[in-house]
Amino acid sequence: MRTNIDLDDQLLEQGFAITGLRTKKELVNFALAELIKRNTKKDLLELAGEIEFVDGFNTDTLRQNRYVID
Repeated sequence: MRTNIDLDDQLLEQGFAITGLRTKKELVNFALAELIKRNTKKDLLELAGEIEFVDGFNTDTLRQNRYVID
């Protein structure tokens, strides 16, 4: 979609410096994708009380068992 927008020059320069992107189109598309990704993740505070922790849980054992084929 084509559109004309007035962008803050300082924000553009900071965005280019941080991301290494070279065009305004790339930078705006990247920023929109990051905004959407950030806001669609579950907030950890929303999960409070919904996660049950197990004493002695070992992630290494879980990873090893994941690749065992019977």
